[in-house]
Amino acid sequence: MNATHSPFASLARAVDAVSIPGIVVEHRLIADGDERALLPEEMPAFAASVTKVRRASGAARIVARQLLARFGQPPQAIPRGTAGMPLWPTGIVGSMAHDDTVAVAAMAARRDFLSVGVDVEPAEPLEPGLLDIVATANERQWAKDDPLAGRLLFAIKEAIYKAVYPLDRIFLDHHDVEVNLTDGTAVVRQGRVVRFRHCAATHMVVLAFIPVAEVPP
Repeated sequence: MNATHSPFASLARAVDAVSIPGIVVEHRLIADGDERALLPEEMPAFAASVTKVRRASGAARIVARQLLARFGQPPQAIPRGTAGMPLWPTGIVGSMAHDDTVAVAAMAARRDFLSVGVDVEPAEPLEPGLLDIVATANERQWAKDDPLAGRLLFAIKEAIYKAVYPLDRIFLDHHDVEVNLTDGTAVVRQGRVVRFRHCAATHMVVLAFIPVAEVPP
């Protein structure tokens, strides 16, 4: 969605800012009827889902199919695979996310990036008591005085998980990811380092990525 047409213009600008060379990130405001964007190959994974979930998932796929066109790919189904991760066409890596109002997608060429992950969260504090669940002891030291830091950590770790799981097939707890907000990196428990970028407007959007060039031969 173009920033000039979005009622969340500040979010559109922030999403543009979180993109990096080689990775495109876009968003869409979820609208009535977006559930009809789910293709027959995608529907079985959402057969038991309520309309709200199907609508958000359809919105995310609208965005993803628009991004596929930028990589020379025809519109096509993006079914769910293991652990709910989307299955992308050969040569493409990507990620989708949504909350109640916004859907986002990120995409890159496999020759440039091993994996990407994206997450979107409302720019609101976490519910009381959740910071200890999301943050490690080190993270709590710098997060405790910022009411939005817990939500940002949650979004970062969700994006990190989406980037790491397709490669390592390891389920990660929030405490399995240690975030360094200063240098924009996170280390997961098996030692993999993942870079990320984030932005905040009406929502927080986090892009996590693993460039091919950073992987040892």
